[in-house]
Amino acid sequence: MLRCLAIFLAMSAAGPSALAQLIIAHRGASHDAPENTLSAFRLAMEQGADGFEADFYLTADGHIVCFHDKDTQRLCGKKLLVTQTPFDELRALDVGSWKGPQWQGEQMPTMEEVLAAVPHRKKIFIELKSAAEIVEPMAKIIEASSLSPEQIVIISFHADAIAASKRRLPNIRAHWLSGYQKQENGCLKPTKEEVADTIRRIGADGFGSKAELTHFDAAFIRHLRCCGCCEFHVWTVNEPEVARYYQQLGAWSITTDQPGWLRDQLAQCGCR
Repeated sequence: MLRCLAIFLAMSAAGPSALAQLIIAHRGASHDAPENTLSAFRLAMEQGADGFEADFYLTADGHIVCFHDKDTQRLCGKKLLVTQTPFDELRALDVGSWKGPQWQGEQMPTMEEVLAAVPHRKKIFIELKSAAEIVEPMAKIIEASSLSPEQIVIISFHADAIAASKRRLPNIRAHWLSGYQKQENGCLKPTKEEVADTIRRIGADGFGSKAELTHFDAAFIRHLRCCGCCEFHVWTVNEPEVARYYQQLGAWSITTDQPGWLRDQLAQCGCR
């Protein structure tokens, strides 16, 4: 009850919500299908997501593959470091069976395959897990694809990768990501001033972070916008009340494992 009251007060203080927020599928429809697979991305589109987020590494031999973890142990039962393994060896792994027998045989997709799975008018959030060295090969793949700049958002925890992306692909949105750590004095790092300074320094178009209710408030968002950062997004939102909170704060996008279900929950309260 107290938590709900706190959310309500924060929403009220934040002012009117943005006219529309994007519902982005986290690693595809990862609640229902194996994450970062073509099946998960296609299912996200069937469930009505506005787009999907996908993670990418540069392999040892220069390919770009879609995978989240640094190594393959969790999903494949065999530990290979993605950046130190050639593409053919990674491609031979089964990345679907861990989710259920119906997904047996799912392969680690390439960036080319993932971009080809983005429908017209839908978006892809490209998370760069590798640092700036991935930018040039990524740019060539994007330029060879049929997607428009408006369909693509590049995101990364690597500030240097975002800076390089904006230099190489200035017409494509790029957002810096950051988590938060509580210091001994109880303050969170980075501060809103540090976030704004980093965004200005690297030329990012926006900011993204984990959807912690205590980390964002209206004052934080006002500070970002005063510094020219008009877009922020949050992950991974699987609770309708949290989604409503960030809608009221004006989040540009909300990333979720369950895009269809979350949209239905928000529609029931008139939020979508």
